[in-house]
Amino acid sequence: MGDVILTRLIEDAGLGDRVRVASRGTGDWHIGERADPRTIDVLDRHGYDGSTHRACQFAASTFDDADLILASDRGHVRVLLQAARTDEDRAKIHLVREFDPVAVAAGTLETDDPWFGGDADFARCFDEVEAACRGLLAHLEEQLA
Repeated sequence: MGDVILTRLIEDAGLGDRVRVASRGTGDWHIGERADPRTIDVLDRHGYDGSTHRACQFAASTFDDADLILASDRGHVRVLLQAARTDEDRAKIHLVREFDPVAVAAGTLETDDPWFGGDADFARCFDEVEAACRGLLAHLEEQLA
């Protein structure tokens, strides 16, 4: 969900030639698959197109091409920290909601996985991720100014 939202926000801000977004999962169980239909639906309801998303797996070499590695929860952070080879790699890892000032103020930095929930859980997840992506866009605009 986050890659679709962030890519669109970056394109809309005119930064598409300077920022590249890639999505990688920490496990191999969905490689090549489309996003969950409920994710595609909630994205569509908000004007985003998630139909072209395909799952890929994170590899340690991903650190070489990335300035930021974003995770949805602390479990993913642990996996990413295990894959990190250097302190520089470890410094790239952040929870995506660290870029949402409201989440930071509330101390709610993890995004709950909506997988086992219903439409309301996917809607909540969308709201959390979009707010984080908007905060991340502001951070990127500041860094690139």
